[in-house]
Amino acid sequence: MLAYLGPAGTFTEQALFTQPDLAALDHFLAPSIFDVLRRVSAGEATLGFAAIENSIEGSVNITQDTLTFDADLLIQREVVISVQLNLLVSSGTSLSDVQRVVSFPHAVAQCRGWLREHLPEAAVDASNSTADAARRVAEENDGHTAAIAPGRAAEVYGLEILAQDIEDHPENQTRFVLVAADGIPAPTGHDKTSVVVFQRADRPGSLLGILQEFAARSINLTRLESRPTRQGLGDYCFLMDLEGHVANELVADCLRNLHMKHGRVKFLGSYPAAGSNGDEVRSEASAASQAADAWLADLRGRIG
Repeated sequence: MLAYLGPAGTFTEQALFTQPDLAALDHFLAPSIFDVLRRVSAGEATLGFAAIENSIEGSVNITQDTLTFDADLLIQREVVISVQLNLLVSSGTSLSDVQRVVSFPHAVAQCRGWLREHLPEAAVDASNSTADAARRVAEENDGHTAAIAPGRAAEVYGLEILAQDIEDHPENQTRFVLVAADGIPAPTGHDKTSVVVFQRADRPGSLLGILQEFAARSINLTRLESRPTRQGLGDYCFLMDLEGHVANELVADCLRNLHMKHGRVKFLGSYPAAGSNGDEVRSEASAASQAADAWLADLRGRIG
């Protein structure tokens, strides 16, 4: 059973259906991202799929905070897709009829410029998801409410696409993660590791000391973000994504030193990295590994 944010037609569902193996599983549509992750933690679902980061709006805090503080889950995979948002309305509704726009706050934020130009007087209401917004428009059918949602939601709820591609930044992308209660995928040669580092003490240079562990080993950080620990004002932890897999000796040594010297480290997973050139990078890494193994075997064969 795989849980993800419902109802049917969410952008999350659109991302999920780009993965044939995940699309073929039995699905549970949860009412919120927190419920997606809670169900996996409670054993009510084997897998969970949720948005964690947007290239324009940044992190989806409910996902990263739940993984950091409220659940012990491991990331199995990341999926990155381009954001494509539309203005959906009931049949016969024109742009001049729209008095209210409903959507998930992240989606609204990604369309601020378009809304300011085309619907400056319209009220904006929040929904639990883009698909929930589309469902509300279809149910109310008042001729004055529009939803910001992906094209799939129009198909699911029988709405018309009044305006296409209304996102302010066409290069905008959203990153999703697949999580499970246990298990670390084997290294592929093109992997990412996610951790949370809780400082042992708030002292000058503490962040620099943490970062030096990565720099000393030439490990590239692809994301660094601070979040309050809920322990008091000024008490922060650091969420980090880095290139490499915990099976790699350099990555393992770095995490060991972080845990030993700088504070508690919560491991969120090592998993295949997304990217259009992922298969090419993995193939090159595999070939390089095989060549290195052959070279070492030849050297060892000359001993004694």
